[in-house]
Amino acid sequence: MPPSDYPAPPRRRIVGVSTKMYFSAARTTSYVSSVLSLLSSPDVSPDLSNIDIFIIPDHLTLSNVVSQVQSAPSPLARSVLVGAQHCYLEDSGAFTGEVSPSVLKEVGCGIVELGHAERRRLFGETDESTAAKAKAVVRNGMVPLICVGEVMKGEVETATEEVMMQVRSVLEAVGEDAEVVLAYEPVWAIGQAEPAGCEYVCGVVRRVRESREVKGRKGGVRIVYGGSAGPGLFERLKGEADGLFLGRFAHEAEGFLKTLEEVAGA
Repeated sequence: MPPSDYPAPPRRRIVGVSTKMYFSAARTTSYVSSVLSLLSSPDVSPDLSNIDIFIIPDHLTLSNVVSQVQSAPSPLARSVLVGAQHCYLEDSGAFTGEVSPSVLKEVGCGIVELGHAERRRLFGETDESTAAKAKAVVRNGMVPLICVGEVMKGEVETATEEVMMQVRSVLEAVGEDAEVVLAYEPVWAIGQAEPAGCEYVCGVVRRVRESREVKGRKGGVRIVYGGSAGPGLFERLKGEADGLFLGRFAHEAEGFLKTLEEVAGA
């Protein structure tokens, strides 16, 4: 069967949060405990069982967060994926200061964020290095969460061209069977008071989803929106996006739960 003839796999909605380097270890423990408690409440929406939820803490607290999730009081809370904010492209070796993808898998990590605009800008990461790390993540049985986005605001068509260069690099590296989550984050919208316009976001996401590289894959590709994403946004994006990748707007447990329920019920 030619790749273009593969039926599109069902796309389950997915929502998650990264704490970046904002939290202390104590705050991470408290935050995760609050989230898991809310997810275990008898009042929580049953719709939440129909979406995937992930939390990406810093590397030092990741193992502790895995333990918190594994000992959570409800099946929904125990289903939360714990992720990492970065990894290296090799599993082991003389790479002082780097993070091994095989060790991430060993300690219970399920998803790894790669290629964030801050990593590109501050640490010189490229499409090529991101693709190599994505390949390592897949090799170790985890899901790569690839941040993609155009640097400058422009037209939907030109933004899509820039984004697709990043997407192609990763998809070619991981192979057509691998599950991939793309986090579309226009670089110019990150950290702003408001997200990018919904018509603009939907236009880019639609074009990426309908591209030959994405549409023709055997493995699933889900596309979430990041970049100042917060409560109330998904209702306007649900026709195209599969979920949200949250930052500071979800750094309070109640705010995170509210957005989870919005996405699950939209």
